[in-house]
Amino acid sequence: MNEDKIEFYSETGDYGELSNFARFAIQLKGKTWATVEHYFQAQKFAGTAYESQIQKAVSPMKAAEMGRTRKVKMRRNWDNIKDNVMLEALRAKFSQHPELKELLLSTSDKILVEHTENDSYWGDGGDGSGKNRLGKLLMKVREELSTE
Repeated sequence: MNEDKIEFYSETGDYGELSNFARFAIQLKGKTWATVEHYFQAQKFAGTAYESQIQKAVSPMKAAEMGRTRKVKMRRNWDNIKDNVMLEALRAKFSQHPELKELLLSTSDKILVEHTENDSYWGDGGDGSGKNRLGKLLMKVREELSTE
């Protein structure tokens, strides 16, 4: 493992708290969301009854499954705003939980990588070929928090 890099994926693994499935509730838009995943998936259907159904999902995995459906019409502009929605959720998570802020700041200037074959947009695609957008957004939040 590269000493300049921290890889994470499973919420039960090393640095699992960085995972969107980690069970840390966030307050956003006047509501409580059980996890970042709940919020993120629900925002694909903002302003609809389906948004509320995802908010109440029993687990982050269930929220993810619900959010990936194509049976319900998704917001038209989703691809253009999804990174900002994720950033908003990460800012909430790491500012509302002091222990998570401390953990994120403790990674100093290491490269954060969501290491998974399951996702080449938010993660690294398992072989480093992915965009690692989640890792990059976490590093952005870390930088913001370190200059507060």
